[in-house]
Amino acid sequence: MDKFVWPVRVYYEDTDSGGVVYYANYLKFMERARTEWLRTRGFEQDALLQEQRLMFAVRSLTVDYRRPARFNDLLAVVSEMVETRGASLLFEQTIRRDASAEALCSARVRVACIDAESFRTRRIPRRLMEEIGGNIK
Repeated sequence: MDKFVWPVRVYYEDTDSGGVVYYANYLKFMERARTEWLRTRGFEQDALLQEQRLMFAVRSLTVDYRRPARFNDLLAVVSEMVETRGASLLFEQTIRRDASAEALCSARVRVACIDAESFRTRRIPRRLMEEIGGNIK
C-alpha cells in the first residue's frame, strides 16, 4: 500500500517551555495526516458522518519517541495503511525531520469504524474499503 506524506510546520503553540514539541502534539500531527490521507481518496469525515452516520476513532496505539522536534522545524508525517479488517484499519506512521529524514517518532495506530449513534463498531462500507485500497473480507 502507498505511503502518504503530509508536511507539518512546528509552531510555537506546539512546544513546551523548552521549545520542544509537547509529546501529545505528535499524535495530533498523525491524526491530521490520517485525515488528509482519507481526503486524498475522496472522503471527507464530516460527509461520512452526515451521509453514512459513521466515524473513525482511535482504538489503540503504540508510540515510540526517539528524538525531539523543535520550534519551526518542518516535519513530514509518513502514513501507511498496513492492515485492513472489516471494521478497522491499522496504520504505521512516522514523523521525520524533513531536511534530514531523521525519524523522530513512530506509531502503530488502529482506527475503528464506529456507528455515530451507538458508538459501536461497524463494518467499513464496501465503496470506502475499495477506494482506500483495503481488502474486503
